[in-house]
Amino acid sequence: ETRDSHCRAQPPNLSPERKSDQLGSAFMKISVADPSDGAAISVDNLIKNYRLGDESIEVLRGLSIEVQRGETVAIMGPSGSGKTTLLNCISGIDSPDGGTVSVIGKQVDYTNQKMRTELRRRDVGMVFQFFNLVPTLTVRENIMLPFLIAGRTGDDVEERVAELLERAGMGRRAAHRPHQLSGGEMQLTSIARALAHNPGIVLADEPTGNVNPAVGRSIMETLRMATKAEGTAVLLVTHSPEHAAWADRVCFIKDGVIATDQAQAGNDGDVRPIHETLMRLGI
Repeated sequence: ETRDSHCRAQPPNLSPERKSDQLGSAFMKISVADPSDGAAISVDNLIKNYRLGDESIEVLRGLSIEVQRGETVAIMGPSGSGKTTLLNCISGIDSPDGGTVSVIGKQVDYTNQKMRTELRRRDVGMVFQFFNLVPTLTVRENIMLPFLIAGRTGDDVEERVAELLERAGMGRRAAHRPHQLSGGEMQLTSIARALAHNPGIVLADEPTGNVNPAVGRSIMETLRMATKAEGTAVLLVTHSPEHAAWADRVCFIKDGVIATDQAQAGNDGDVRPIHETLMRLGI
């Protein structure tokens, strides 16, 4: 079912999910934050333009979206529609020309560079298409990196890293460096690193864009299970209907706004409605 709206979130779909044997029992207990706690991400009337010579290019034209705590939302749309721009504005990497963004109940002050840096350090985990792992560090050290940057050490850090290695299925590869990993293993490491500091939200830009479809499925299952276990909100960009189907909800960007959204079952067996909406919107 689709709704022509500003993609205001509904409570997360809590229907039972298939659990891969490879993921182990770490994901079996899933806790999702109460939606009444408020939206993890709230974007209202966001506007973003870029200059191209003397021309102003409108990218986001009053886009609004909410993502509740514990909810996974996929963003789909044509290339150049503003999907990555939206993520950059939410994370504070880029500044909008109008509208507001709130993350975990705090409105982002784009005039305050320190606040924007602290936002990414404390409240936001980021997963990139090209992994962005430090090549000279091991898998364990890459996952530990957010703690090292924050100056945190100790047994609690070691326990957290060990927990994330297990959840990502990377325990046996903990001492390996990125060049010794497959693309899928690098992305699983990136997901674990994004969750290291217990962020309230994870922003994922084409997390499956650099791997084959079968590996992409495993990545999406791991991302969904891990963030549900943590009660973390996820906003991810993807061009793949099969991978978008793992979300609780899919929002479709067209002409700089959310054209419509639709609820999903949270697994890859619910792809047909996504294809139908993409065709209807001409995306």
